[in-house]
Amino acid sequence: MSSSFSGAGPVAVVGAGLAGCECAWALAEQGIPVHLFEMKPQRFSPAHSNENLAELVCSNSLRSDEQTSGVGLLKLEMSELGSLVMEAARATRVPAGKALAVDRELFAQSVTRRIVEHPGITLIREEIRSLDDPLLQNAALTVIAAGPLAGEELAEDLKQAVGEEHLYFYDAIAPIVAADSVDMDAAFWGSRYNPEESDYLNCPLDESQYRRFYQELRLARTVTPRTFEKVVHFEACLPIETLAERGEMTLAYGPLKPVGLVDPRTGRQPFAVVQLRTENKNKTAFNLVGFQTKLVYPEQERILRLIPALERAEFLRLGSMHRNTYVNAPRALTPELGLKARPGVHLAGQITGVEGYVESAACGLWLGHLLAALGQGRDLPHPPPETALGALLNHLRTPSENFQPSNVNFGLMPGIKARGGKAKRKLLYAQRAREAWAPWVKDALAHRRA
Repeated sequence: MSSSFSGAGPVAVVGAGLAGCECAWALAEQGIPVHLFEMKPQRFSPAHSNENLAELVCSNSLRSDEQTSGVGLLKLEMSELGSLVMEAARATRVPAGKALAVDRELFAQSVTRRIVEHPGITLIREEIRSLDDPLLQNAALTVIAAGPLAGEELAEDLKQAVGEEHLYFYDAIAPIVAADSVDMDAAFWGSRYNPEESDYLNCPLDESQYRRFYQELRLARTVTPRTFEKVVHFEACLPIETLAERGEMTLAYGPLKPVGLVDPRTGRQPFAVVQLRTENKNKTAFNLVGFQTKLVYPEQERILRLIPALERAEFLRLGSMHRNTYVNAPRALTPELGLKARPGVHLAGQITGVEGYVESAACGLWLGHLLAALGQGRDLPHPPPETALGALLNHLRTPSENFQPSNVNFGLMPGIKARGGKAKRKLLYAQRAREAWAPWVKDALAHRRA
């Protein structure tokens, strides 16, 4: 272990997003007192807008719930490890086919309530501006889970501690439209891969409509980054206008692909389809799936209203972009996610180089268990690399010439040599992961305090 910790606490957790709440919950559930710091409502990041903890700022989807996907498997492992985030997500889910999507307001409210009511957690609404902030003086250990949008002063202090320039990428978020402003006569319900399901509202475009949309998108004005910032997008979360730069049909084969969808008005597959996903339990709002964007606001409204079903759309939130900061984990962090240059300080969540809601929460959950074990004087081995959690953590320990954030995926796990198609290989990966996970999680939970 990288830190000396008696377990007397308190542990200071900075940032009450997904990773911070999971870390604080895991520690407190095992008898370790926690001081959880959150800068809202004194200060909001460019992407946050309300006072609740665990606010979801991009999509309301936690992605696939299938156990034969890396993220579905990770969610299952998290649930078995006592995840607060997974418990809240299941309680506030909204229809989304094979994905786990949530009513983001109810989700954040649920997590906030549980954190506030926990006797082992003291929520402190103050901004931490440096690793030497006076508010951290009495902490036995400090966990920085401030996320990729950490305050500028704290981010600068972290940069100095790491000893090298931060890596970063830009993340863009998708617009949300009011349900009653969608032209239902020009849309239809359906799922690409499950014809019997109707969890997505589809807005079809014929070829001429698609080509006009594409041409206008290519001409639209975008937000200009500051002159000193190099724009580096995360490949799995590219803005639609960036995808459009790659060719006229890129969107039609990407987020607008019509595969598996038949327009009941024509009985045929549309040329392209924009999918809307339910944003809340009352189905009063929809998220444009895969439509993260950095277009300036007037252009967003103009371009998106070229989609026939959205000609009169009321936008409850327009898309935006913001800088996401993360460290070069293999160089800057110990295997326990401790800062090599600052013993006693650990990082958790997206700032470590994991990407995505689920991955960020999983990172905080694991670190909470690890530090609790340390405080109880016992060892907690890393999860096997064959498991989803183990593979994700292994990514943070693997040196790379160009370290990049990563979602959890089977490609992070040791390979499997087996004949058969992709579906069979996924099944084998999942089966092996479950077999490796069972004894590890049993041991991990065996010493939990009541």
